[in-house]
Amino acid sequence: MLHVKGRVLVGPDDVRDELWAVGGRVTFARPPGADDAVTVSGWALPGLVDAHCHVGLDHHGAVDAATSEKQALDDREAGALLLRDAGSPADTRWIDDREDLPKIIRAGRHIARPRRYTRNYAHEIEPDELVPYVAREARRGDGWVKLVGDWIDREAGDLTALWPRDAVEAAIAEAHRLGARVTAHCFAEDSLRDLVEAGIDCVEHATGLTEDTIPLFAERGVAIVPTLVNIATFPSLARSGEAKFPRWSAHMRRLHARRYDTVRAAYDAGVPVFVGTDAGGVLAHGLVADEVAELVRAGIPPLEALSATTWGARAWLGRPGLEEGAPADLVVYDEDPRADVRVLAGPRRVVLNGRVIA
Repeated sequence: MLHVKGRVLVGPDDVRDELWAVGGRVTFARPPGADDAVTVSGWALPGLVDAHCHVGLDHHGAVDAATSEKQALDDREAGALLLRDAGSPADTRWIDDREDLPKIIRAGRHIARPRRYTRNYAHEIEPDELVPYVAREARRGDGWVKLVGDWIDREAGDLTALWPRDAVEAAIAEAHRLGARVTAHCFAEDSLRDLVEAGIDCVEHATGLTEDTIPLFAERGVAIVPTLVNIATFPSLARSGEAKFPRWSAHMRRLHARRYDTVRAAYDAGVPVFVGTDAGGVLAHGLVADEVAELVRAGIPPLEALSATTWGARAWLGRPGLEEGAPADLVVYDEDPRADVRVLAGPRRVVLNGRVIA
């Protein structure tokens, strides 16, 4: 039995003095035998959410179980106890049997066009195959499917959309019929309107949002996961491709230069914004606190940025926070993270399924 006391942030305006974990579950009622419980003290939050990462993936493709485990442990040590795996070719279902590892919501494997995404990451198919592949990944995932919405077109020398409008309309309709939501990797501007008007639920990165498409996202309630710690790599990517693709390089620099303005404009318009790091491709895992700090740097109020990785993110993903009977997954800090989100970088205790594991 575990006793957490101090300030338990059940919600942004719901602060309790204590909770207990009994049988790995949260209770706010003092249980029998409470005097013998192990006690931890501090400011407690629901386990953080990284809503865009890739357990089982590195820059070459699928990785082995030992590497996947290390990725999950790095997220756990950072306090990220709920992960939305936004595309991976590896089978990580074995993680579900490990009570000491974060819980994962999978989006199956990326779906892209031939030679229009990172090698070894995605199913590479043509538009007439999109619907059956979306159906397949909807059945394999945990309620999400991941499309690649745009990527560099070598003939155009720049980012262009991958899918015709009728193909994404049919594919998204099929995913929804099967009870899955759809998200898409999108850096540029061109694919966004078609995807949103086709009914997409979320867009990853969304650096191509403009004053024309932001109101559409807000009206339709389409969420974005900006992955600003990943967008920070755009200048180095642009340098590496400048000799061969100067138009693409210039485009990437423009998207990077306005990244904070883009995120703030989306937030101000009412677009839902959530925390995701894009860890597992090139970036290391365990960067969730860095991404929250980036959202604040972009102009999102600290409490809203905190919600984007805790209460709000869990509600969006349909997973409980610190409520009666929920899994006791929480992170304890020495100071109030509402006052300064940089506190998230130094968890005092990480509790998973009611056990102090870090």
